[in-house]
Amino acid sequence: ESRAAIAPDKEINIQWYIPSVAKPSNDTETKVLLLYAYNTNPVKISDITSTSMFSGHLWIPLARIISLREKLSDLKEQVEILMQGSKSFSTSVPSFLQQNETLKISPSNKPRSEAKVHLDDKTEEMTKRCLSEVKALLSVPAAQQSSPLTEIPFDVTLQSITNLKDMFDLANGCIITGGSLFDWIISLLH
Repeated sequence: ESRAAIAPDKEINIQWYIPSVAKPSNDTETKVLLLYAYNTNPVKISDITSTSMFSGHLWIPLARIISLREKLSDLKEQVEILMQGSKSFSTSVPSFLQQNETLKISPSNKPRSEAKVHLDDKTEEMTKRCLSEVKALLSVPAAQQSSPLTEIPFDVTLQSITNLKDMFDLANGCIITGGSLFDWIISLLH
């Protein structure tokens, strides 16, 4: 079956719609429309009555999306730097430590982009600020005044940060498959 007819895993599809530049006179802020659809179990298009498929939309201020995307780009760059630092560290330590450190940073059974990154204090704070902003943008309006995150709600990997950055790519959107990032995003959209 074609990819368009089935969703073999849990996934969320994000698309953006940017309306024409003409805006109502009572609206002082340009907004874009976030369109999303997700499934919480594998589905086939023939099972259109599935109770595990959901969709929705949110109007989000364009300026906040642009600002968040810049912050997420900076965060991705910082995570890449940390990964490079851990790679060079693991090659310069004695062999008895090298094996242990390599397993801690990048387990051999996972691709490097999916290995959990050990964050320094600066990057952890940067991550919490970005995720607090994501939470504020995606939560229902009444919950937007919620307090900032005190802990990171998913495993920080290069892939999870890349997916989060791609989610706010107005030109392309993205698909995020199951995992801790997927679960966190879905919890915000409920």
